[in-house]
Amino acid sequence: MTVGKSDPVAFQGAVRAVAQETGTGRIAALRDLGELVAGSPGLRPGAVAALADGLRAPVGVDGWDADARREAGRVLATLLRPAAQTPAGSADPGVDPEPPPAVDLDLRAATLVDLDLAGAVLGAARFADARFLGVTSFADVRFTGVADFARAVWRGPVRFTRARFLDHATFGRARFRADADFTAARFAAFAWFGRGEDELWEDDPAWETIEETSPAPWDEPNEDDPHWPVAVLMGDYQEWSEGGDGARFVGPVSFRQARFAGPAWFFKARFAAAASFRSARFAGPVHLDQPTVDLAGATWVDTADDGPVCWPLGWTPAPAGPDGAQLVPDDSVRPYAGQLADADPDVRRAGLTVLADLGDARPELRQRVVDTICGYLRMPLWFDLAAARTDGQAAELELRRTAQRLLAARLRPSTPAPGGPPHWAGMDLMLCGATLVDLDLGGCHVGHADFTGVQFHGDTGFAGSVFTGAAFRLGGGDGRASFHGPVSFAGARLDGRRGVREVLGEVAGRAGTVLDEAVSPPG
Repeated sequence: MTVGKSDPVAFQGAVRAVAQETGTGRIAALRDLGELVAGSPGLRPGAVAALADGLRAPVGVDGWDADARREAGRVLATLLRPAAQTPAGSADPGVDPEPPPAVDLDLRAATLVDLDLAGAVLGAARFADARFLGVTSFADVRFTGVADFARAVWRGPVRFTRARFLDHATFGRARFRADADFTAARFAAFAWFGRGEDELWEDDPAWETIEETSPAPWDEPNEDDPHWPVAVLMGDYQEWSEGGDGARFVGPVSFRQARFAGPAWFFKARFAAAASFRSARFAGPVHLDQPTVDLAGATWVDTADDGPVCWPLGWTPAPAGPDGAQLVPDDSVRPYAGQLADADPDVRRAGLTVLADLGDARPELRQRVVDTICGYLRMPLWFDLAAARTDGQAAELELRRTAQRLLAARLRPSTPAPGGPPHWAGMDLMLCGATLVDLDLGGCHVGHADFTGVQFHGDTGFAGSVFTGAAFRLGGGDGRASFHGPVSFAGARLDGRRGVREVLGEVAGRAGTVLDEAVSPPG
C-alpha cells in the first residue's frame, strides 16, 4: 500500500488493516479508514492512494472481491467530494478557507464496481484500461487535471452529466456497452474520442513503464483482439487520426447541451445506436461524421484558430449569428435526411437507396456518400454472429449486405448495363474496425482503403480487385484485420509497389485461411 512518510501511526494501522483483512473484516477496515481520514483532511491524499492500490489489484487477488471494491469506491467518493477537502476549523471564522489542491487519482487497469463519484473534485484522473462493472456515475465531477479513460470498458450504464473537464479528456478506444450520458458536460480542452492511443512526448517518464500497461481483453461480439498499440505517437491531435479505431458506443449516447471549447474529435468512433448532440455547442475543430448523429439545435462557433471540421452528411452550419452558426438539415443533399440514423430498418433501407441515387446523379457527392455508407457499416453489431438469430437480427445482416453490394456495384469499372449504376472512380473506403459479412469487392477499383482491424465474416472476395493502397494492419501484428471464413485474393493488387502477401503481413497467418496466388505489382 502507498503510505506517506508523515502519516500518523493510526493511519498506517488503518491502511494495513485494509490490506490484510478479508471479507467482512475488510469492509469494516475500509469504513474505519474513511472515518479516520474524514477528521484529518491532510491524510486524504495518502488514503486515496491506498484505496487505489487495492482497486488496482487483479480480481480475486488478496480477497478484493466485488463487495470490497464497491465499499472502497464508496469511501473513495466520500474523500474526493468537496466536503472532505475543506480543513476543519479556520483562524478567521468570517473567511472561507482555501480548499486544498484536488487529489490525483490513479486507477489505471482497476476493476471498479458500482462506482459513484458524483460531485467529486479530482486532479489528474487516470482510468486508462479500467473495467467498470454495474452502474457508474461521474455526474457533476470536476476534473481539474487530465482525465484519461483510454481503452476503459463500461459493462453497465455510465453518467457524465454536467461533468467539467478543465484539461484534456481522453476516451480513445473506450468501450461503452450500455447507455452513456454526457448531457451538459463541459470540455475546456481536447475532447478525444478517436483512435485509442495515449499520447506521450519523447521525454515522458511513462515510456519506462509502458510495457506494464494491461489493456482490457477485446471480447466484443464477432471481434477478436487486434492488438492496437498502447502508445506510439507524439505531437498534436492532427497526428492522431491515422489508422485504428476510436471509442465504441453500443447503446444510446447523449451529448445533449454539451459544450466543447476545444477540439471535439470523434474520428473513427463508432455508434451502434442513437447519438444525440442536440443543442451542443462547438467552438473548435470538429470531426463528427457518423450517420447516427443528431445535431438539432447544435451550434458551432468558427474561431480565429480555425481547424478541420467534418459534419455528418445531411447537416450543415447555417449562416453565423451572434451565438455562432446553428447546425441545420442540409437541403443541398435532399432527399437524404439522415435516414441511416433511424431505428426502423425499412427507413434505413430506403436511406441506402436515396444515397445510391444521390451519388449516381451527383459525382461531387460520391465520396461523402461512400463515407456515410462506410460509417453505417462500422456501426458495431450488438449480437453474436455465431448464435441463433432473431428475425430482426437476420434483417439487420441483410441490410448490411445490401449496403456492401451497393458500394461494390459502383466500384466495379465494367461497362454499365442498361439502367445499371455508373462507375464511381477513385473512391476511398474507410472501414477500420468494421464487422463485414460476405463482403465481395471482386473486380472493384478503389483508391485507398482502410481495413485496419476489420473482422471479415462469411465468404470474402477480393479476386481481381485493384487498390491504389490498402491497409489491413497498423504495422507488424498491430491493429490487424481477421478473416473468419474463406477469402480469395486471386489476381488482386492491393498496392502499387507491394504484393498481396507483403501488404497483408501477419494477417494471413493469423487468419487460418489459404491465400490464392496473386499477381505481382508492376515493376
